[in-house]
Amino acid sequence: MEEEQELMQPGFSMDPDAIVGPLQGVRVLDLTSVIVGPFATQLLADMGADVTKVEPPEGDVMRHVPPMRSNGMGHLFLHMNRNKRSIMLDLKTDAGKQALFRLIEPSDVLTCNMRPQALKALGLDYDAVSKANPKIIYATVAGYGQTGPKAHQPAYDDLIQGAVAVPSLAAAGGSELRYAPLTLADRTVALNFAMAICACLVHRERTGRGQQLTIPMFESMAQFVLSDHMGGATFDPPIGATTYTRLLSKNRRPYRTRDGYVCALIYNDKQWRSFCRVTGQTLLLDDRRFSDQQSRAENIDVFYGIISDILATRSTREWLELFDSADIPAGELHTPASLIEDAHLQATNFFETFEHPTEGRLRMMRPPMDWSGGALRIRRLPPTLGADGNLVLREAGYTHEQIAEMVEAGATRC
Repeated sequence: MEEEQELMQPGFSMDPDAIVGPLQGVRVLDLTSVIVGPFATQLLADMGADVTKVEPPEGDVMRHVPPMRSNGMGHLFLHMNRNKRSIMLDLKTDAGKQALFRLIEPSDVLTCNMRPQALKALGLDYDAVSKANPKIIYATVAGYGQTGPKAHQPAYDDLIQGAVAVPSLAAAGGSELRYAPLTLADRTVALNFAMAICACLVHRERTGRGQQLTIPMFESMAQFVLSDHMGGATFDPPIGATTYTRLLSKNRRPYRTRDGYVCALIYNDKQWRSFCRVTGQTLLLDDRRFSDQQSRAENIDVFYGIISDILATRSTREWLELFDSADIPAGELHTPASLIEDAHLQATNFFETFEHPTEGRLRMMRPPMDWSGGALRIRRLPPTLGADGNLVLREAGYTHEQIAEMVEAGATRC
């Protein structure tokens, strides 16, 4: 009876009886690190999957990015590893590798973002894993497609942003040559990764077959960028520049008002007529440069410049009220700090505070999805390194004595 109670201990679980979500019952073994993999598996965990994070002795590298209250519990790690369990396994030891294969056998999905040659060196390539579990979804993120000359190159967010022209686009729009100030490639690819894993699970449900899935970051982001900026090169031979001109206008930015800034989109013909009417600039309606959407696109810099001059004449609040009455899309300009205080986010309870067993009071973001079957919740707080190791190994059939031997050998930590 004591053993049964021990296996039922919730660890960092907040509410074991909470509605779990549509992926309830799906078991994911997560060997990913940094951002792209952990963010994807957190999405799966938010939707109900039982995600066990397998970490090396030093832990996921994002554990060590400050600010933090405790070593190994950096802020980025906290926001990418909720609703997961953690086990530390040293896969360079025989005991650690054997334990991993014990965990692979009942799993539905194995996720990795190590380079293929590193996985093969560890004996964790698809052939080896599928022999242990033929129905497993073996899902990896690679830097580049595995049939091209860059197949074995490493990939990080900055490198991929550069490879798909994000800094060049910033410079073409009048800014300095720089990366987007967020992990744009990692998080975009993570969305693709999570979506593709769900599709593989549907395929297996229909056919009974597992499969190998590889998501290349470079190709995924190339599609993301060129879907906007292929431009004239869409046609063969090209009929224009390789850009979406509106997005590169030097005047496409938040508009300065008399006391701050406002974000507004005056795009279609209806919005343009409404803008001219409420601002008293009806003479602009007769200007052929702005007579329709195509004409405005062809003269986009001048168009945005005129709007900029007009918006500088009133306060932010006045414009927001005026645009709201005219049904023109507009909103305030936030900073990250003011975004946390946004009235809408507060009203929808987007942020929740929890008492973490080691980190004290934390502000966390709830899963931003609404399901008719019930709201998804944060069921489990981000784990310390190896926090669930004993429980996970006991579920895999290890005895106390066997776990103690593994700890003594450095193969795990409990």
